[in-house]
Amino acid sequence: MSPTWTTRTETAADTTAVRDLTLAAFDTPLEADLVDALREDPAWIDGLSLVATDGDGRVVAHALLTRCHVGDVPALCLGPCSVRPELQGRGAGSAVVRAALAAAAARDEHCVVVLGHPEYYPRFGFSRASAHGIRVDAEVPDEALMALGLDPARPLPAGTVRYAPPFGI
Repeated sequence: MSPTWTTRTETAADTTAVRDLTLAAFDTPLEADLVDALREDPAWIDGLSLVATDGDGRVVAHALLTRCHVGDVPALCLGPCSVRPELQGRGAGSAVVRAALAAAAARDEHCVVVLGHPEYYPRFGFSRASAHGIRVDAEVPDEALMALGLDPARPLPAGTVRYAPPFGI
């Protein structure tokens, strides 16, 4: 029997749990520090930082969407995304990413980019960004930069992704 995850918007009470989770999920504190820095940046959008909790209410996964631009068009950047190491591969990460994308679609956002694992993100509909004319000013593998359109009636914008300053890209 697979576990059931509850997804919800992050609250102020979750800040420490999200940091602890992100520290546990990555080899260095860079991603946890990035989440903290994004909380203080204008790119932060209330309601687009989501968590998944287990049956005991413990935060076990996190997905963050912040403002970026593709060319001059407002878009969203997915990441960092974190899952407790002992629960990876059990669906908590997928649940929270799907919830984040649904929250973005409900706000009439239409473009999300992610710089991540090319084996993981296509399950959510992401595809190679370069196929849409989207690029980044950094040395990254072409298959690692992906984009997703949330509104089939609107084409993805083309151009260079401009991330929030805390990303350092």
